[in-house]
Amino acid sequence: MFKKILFATTSSPACDNAAKVAFDLELKWDAKLMVFHVLGVPTRGYSSFVTDVRTGETESIDPDYVEWVTEEMKYTYENLLKDSENSTLEAVIGVPHREILRKARKENVDMIIMGAHTRDEDIGATRYRSVVGSTMQKVAKSARCPVIIVSRPCTTCWKLFSNIVICTDFTKASNSAFLWAAKLSKEVNARLHIFHAVDINAGEPGKVSGQSEIEGRINEAKGRIETMYIPELKDFDNYEVGTREGTPYVEILKFAREKQADLIVMAHHTREIDPELALLGSTVEQVVLRSACPVTSVNHPDKVADE
Repeated sequence: MFKKILFATTSSPACDNAAKVAFDLELKWDAKLMVFHVLGVPTRGYSSFVTDVRTGETESIDPDYVEWVTEEMKYTYENLLKDSENSTLEAVIGVPHREILRKARKENVDMIIMGAHTRDEDIGATRYRSVVGSTMQKVAKSARCPVIIVSRPCTTCWKLFSNIVICTDFTKASNSAFLWAAKLSKEVNARLHIFHAVDINAGEPGKVSGQSEIEGRINEAKGRIETMYIPELKDFDNYEVGTREGTPYVEILKFAREKQADLIVMAHHTREIDPELALLGSTVEQVVLRSACPVTSVNHPDKVADE
């Protein structure tokens, strides 16, 4: 299922949890792992100076500096590289999200793995602001392949997966996320939990939905799941359907904890919906910040359907 994996890193402690997942997946799927670091952003035009993405300091760029950064990457992941069978390390200069997306397109990767934040010292402040790292946001919204976002230690990391939660808002992007989650569930023999959260805060400002209206929306969601998704599972019967009402990201996190989820799969913003109205736009970012397990962002049909 995964032949090429791109691990986007800053070689800092903020990416340690994502690194463990990336190297585990390389071995699990006998895949090619590309460890990719955008070391700095040009200060102006074709200047010989770059702003280091980790420290924010200005550095003079030359072949020796690039080589030094690459050697530092080898040292950072020394223990993980010992067991690695097919990995490469590369450091480049540029705007991080652009270079990551360019590399993913060029190599036609099946998956991008990254941390929720690019700088370790940003973690606390970022969580208080309830905003994830800008590089992760931009990559997740534009990548043609699924993006795995890891913000906490992962104890299963695909080796012992038993529960995968797919969260849908019935958009085209959510359909792609469902196909990918279903395919993965079949591959690793995990139970698939198809979940929809009815947003009780949606609608006219100040209007409070009655219980009968909420129950009607829940029943409608169950019906859409039965007609849109269940037929796609064909002979796969290791699944269950869940619906809740409330604030979407809160209900998703609660449901994932109850089901002891090893992975949450969601869709990011899509162009077919106003970003301000997309249930799983800002929602996915809130889930990433608080989830105890990795979160996958899937937007496009690329690399999600069965071969």
